[in-house]
Amino acid sequence: MNAVLDGIKVLDLSRILAGPYCAQMLADLGAEVTKVEAPWGDDTRGWGPPFTADGNAAYYLSCNRGKEIIFHNLKEDKEAIHKLISESDVVIENFRPGQLEKLIGPISKDVILCSITGFGQNGPRAQEPGYDLALQAMSGIMSITGEPGGGPVKVGVAWIDIITGLYAGNAIIASLFHRERTGNNNHLDISLWDCAIASLANQGQNQLVSGNDPGLLGSGHPNLVPYQAFEAKDGWVVIAVGSDPQFEKLSELFGFENEWPTNQMRVDSREDVVGVIQSKVTELTRHEVCELLQDIPTSPINKISESLADIQSIARGVITEWNGQPVLASPLRFISEREQ
Repeated sequence: MNAVLDGIKVLDLSRILAGPYCAQMLADLGAEVTKVEAPWGDDTRGWGPPFTADGNAAYYLSCNRGKEIIFHNLKEDKEAIHKLISESDVVIENFRPGQLEKLIGPISKDVILCSITGFGQNGPRAQEPGYDLALQAMSGIMSITGEPGGGPVKVGVAWIDIITGLYAGNAIIASLFHRERTGNNNHLDISLWDCAIASLANQGQNQLVSGNDPGLLGSGHPNLVPYQAFEAKDGWVVIAVGSDPQFEKLSELFGFENEWPTNQMRVDSREDVVGVIQSKVTELTRHEVCELLQDIPTSPINKISESLADIQSIARGVITEWNGQPVLASPLRFISEREQ
C-alpha cells in the first residue's frame, strides 16, 4: 500500500540533504527515483565517520535509500541527462538559480521541475549558497536554541534541510495532482530560507504579536510552564504540562501547594515553578518520575540507541534494510484502501 506513486518517475539531480531527502520520500511512496551523481559521487558519501563496509558515510544512507544511483558529468553528458529528463515526471535540482540551465541548456516544460535553493529564485540573496548551519543562524532559530546564560546552539540535525525536503515533497505531490486535473506542469521554487522562516511557527508569531524577540529557554517553552527537562537521580526527564487541570494534578502528585493555578501565572513565575518541580524530581529516578506522572505527558530523555530499541520502535518497524545496510524506515504508512 505504500506504492501510491507507482508509475511516477523522478529524476534526482540534487546533492547533500534537502533535495535527496525529498526524493527519498517520493521513493518511499512508490515512485521510481533515479539519482544522478557526479563521477566522484555525492559529497555526503565522505561525510564520516562512521562509514559502512563499502566506504560510504552513514550520512549518505540517511537520504538516499530506495533510489537507483547512476553517475554522469552534467557538463559532458548533456544528451544523456536530457534523455533522462524526457523520461521523467518530476525533476529535483538544487543548483543556484539558473546554474542547471547553464550546465545542460533549457529544461523541458514537460516535467514538474522542483528547484531547491538557499534563498529562492529571486531577491538580493538569490545567488548566495545555502548551508543549514548558516540558515539556522540567519533565520533566528539559533537565537532561541540554547540554555539561558549560555551561547546559541544549532538543532542537533540539519533541521532546515529536512523541513525543506518535506515542504518540497508536499509541493511535488500537489503538482502531480494539479497536472492530473489541468495537464500543466509547475516549476516549484522552494528555498531553505522560506521554509526556515515559516517553521519558526509560534515563536515567529510571538515576535509579530508582542514586538519582542524570544530568548534562550533551553528545553523550556515560551508559552507554557512547566514544559521542559528536569534532572532526576539517574538522568533527565521532560514534563510537559499543557493545561491548568494537568498542573493541578501535578501539584497533587508531587505534594506541593498550587500557588499558580493558571498558565499565565506560571509563565510569569517561571523560575519559582521550575524550582519547586526540580526539587521534587531530584529525589526520584527517571522511572519513578514517569511512573508517578502517568496521567501527565512525561518521558525520559533517551539516547538514540534507547529510542531505536524502544518497544514501540520494534512494533512499528522503524529500522529497515537497504543494500544490505540497516537504515531508518519511512514513517509514511498506509493501512489499506478504504472501500466505497
